[in-house]
Amino acid sequence: MSNTPIALLAGATGAVGGRLLERLLARGDGTRVFTVGRRAPPRSHDRLAHIQAGLDGFHVALQNVPCTEAFCCLGTTIRQAGSRPAFRAVDVDGVAAFAAAAQASGAGYFGLVSAAGAAAGSPSAYLRAKGDAERVVEALAFPSLVILQPGLLRGSRRGFRVGESIAGVAAPLVDRLLPGPLARYRSVAMDDVAAALERSARLRPPGVTRLDPSAIARLAHES
Repeated sequence: MSNTPIALLAGATGAVGGRLLERLLARGDGTRVFTVGRRAPPRSHDRLAHIQAGLDGFHVALQNVPCTEAFCCLGTTIRQAGSRPAFRAVDVDGVAAFAAAAQASGAGYFGLVSAAGAAAGSPSAYLRAKGDAERVVEALAFPSLVILQPGLLRGSRRGFRVGESIAGVAAPLVDRLLPGPLARYRSVAMDDVAAALERSARLRPPGVTRLDPSAIARLAHES
């Protein structure tokens, strides 16, 4: 394998994944990017290729694709998925399958977008799933695993969602009402999440690193 980075990206059609894709393609080191999923991102580039695969087909689809780094921006909601089992099929099973396939392809770094409050024992089905996904990926023992745990994600998305729009406007006020331990639930810009993912891949901290909203913002804006 050459010294040119090869990145795998799952979730490239999402809000964070799309922003991360642009940052990877803007690198000056010639990074090649393979996106993987059912739908290709609405983007073309001479260093970008898409591999079509369902959630249960990552391992087969990626078995002949070497990589140096991998990013998982997969995620949905129970409402969007239609049921809790369907939600977990994406946020737990899909994440686990992609991580295992990325490891088999040689990824020394894995970046995962999770959520503030993620915990395997959480009473919240959403946060419990995020915690389960973190635990599965951590067990794979990547040389460098960075888990981002943002609160509310600020920024524009495809499609208009009233609840998220209202929450986005209220976020700066709500953030000021979350001191101390509650600060981990503060909002963070999607651009900052993407920037922190890209930068952490270049830094490759050893072992497992978890980043809360404040740490995400700091890393995103480091010079």
